[in-house]
Amino acid sequence: MSGEPAPAQRMTVMQATFIGVGSMVGAGIFALLGAAGAVAGSAVWVSFLIAGAIAALQGYSFAKLGATYPSGGGILTFLSRGFGEGHVAGIGSWLFFVAGSIVVAMIATSFGGYASAVVAGGDATWAKVLAIALIAVMSALNTVGANAVARVQSVIVIIVLAILVVFAVVTIAALDPALLAPSGYPPVPDVIASVALTFFAFLGFGVITFTAKDLAHPARELPIAIYLALAVATTIYVAVSLGVFGTLTADQVVEYGTTALAEAAKPTLGEAGYVLMVITALFSTTGAVNAGLYPSIGMSRHLASVGQFPPVFGRAVGPFPVGLIVMAVLAAVFVLGFDLNNIASIGSAVALLVFSAVSVAHLRLFRVTGANAIVLVVGLVATLGTFVVFCTTTLLEEPATALALAGILVLAVIVDFSWKAASRRRGSSPMSVDP
Repeated sequence: MSGEPAPAQRMTVMQATFIGVGSMVGAGIFALLGAAGAVAGSAVWVSFLIAGAIAALQGYSFAKLGATYPSGGGILTFLSRGFGEGHVAGIGSWLFFVAGSIVVAMIATSFGGYASAVVAGGDATWAKVLAIALIAVMSALNTVGANAVARVQSVIVIIVLAILVVFAVVTIAALDPALLAPSGYPPVPDVIASVALTFFAFLGFGVITFTAKDLAHPARELPIAIYLALAVATTIYVAVSLGVFGTLTADQVVEYGTTALAEAAKPTLGEAGYVLMVITALFSTTGAVNAGLYPSIGMSRHLASVGQFPPVFGRAVGPFPVGLIVMAVLAAVFVLGFDLNNIASIGSAVALLVFSAVSVAHLRLFRVTGANAIVLVVGLVATLGTFVVFCTTTLLEEPATALALAGILVLAVIVDFSWKAASRRRGSSPMSVDP
């Protein structure tokens, strides 16, 4: 707790912020511009702004909960505090674990696309090989410890943010206002529909809640890290999307896909700009995979300790914690089995459901946390509304993704009920809550 003396080698508030920023920026800028542009056109910056506002509402909720219940279990501790260690918390935990794997898979896929363009002429097979290799390397780094993860992440994020700021400044200074004219925007429902996709770019801020166990004074520092990370990420998303869509047409951004940012650098920075942005993309996606894998260790150990996950998740195989191994393997499966857009869609849907459940849990606890109930309700309505829009647009157009999402939900329910039934038969079902 925050009143206890701080052990040595604690994570700083800026390092926790960088873990969140690194996870968000890697997913949002280099992976989603093309996909979001296909729906929202040149109004993507508006979509990012709306998604950032929704994320801020959730960030307020997470900050209040994290200050009251700092734990290595992060937002999953919040679920258990609100609903108890029953099926709601258990199913939510399995869903969040899968969502974490999806986030890692999508960012690694983006890395593989850039890396294969550099070393293998864009070969699709090499893209998947390199994506899985990155997951393996970052998994190894995470076994070294939280401080190693934080130090590497800080260096990567500082480099990436510096380059993105330069990119945003030079592209906005030279943008063509006609390309961003509201008259060229798609219908409002399309822009709203794209929010479900761009919200995926903000999923990384949830990772910050798992840094509580490594912060010296989590009750004070965790909210600061959450607010800072969201402010930085939203500013970068809006500025960079203005620069990109003010330089390229929406059709060009869609055509270039994951390399759209690098292509947008050419008119102002030339070929050197293209190379620089490719390098930046590799750094950014590397940092995002690093940050995405970070929660798996503390999360799985916490969930095993309270009986939500089997005890094996609290153990290790040599230096590799079992939770980290399972998340890395799941991410590799998603890399091999889904394309980039499908991965993003599934991840968004799962995360929106989990975040909504956390909001409901918080409404049961707001008198304890001191949160404003009206803000919590607005956040819940906005998050659920985004999920409904997502289901009535994206999922209707992607039946395979809808089936995969349904499969994940059903599997989470089956696994949770089966594990708890087996645990009761053995008469061993620890249900304590991590302090």
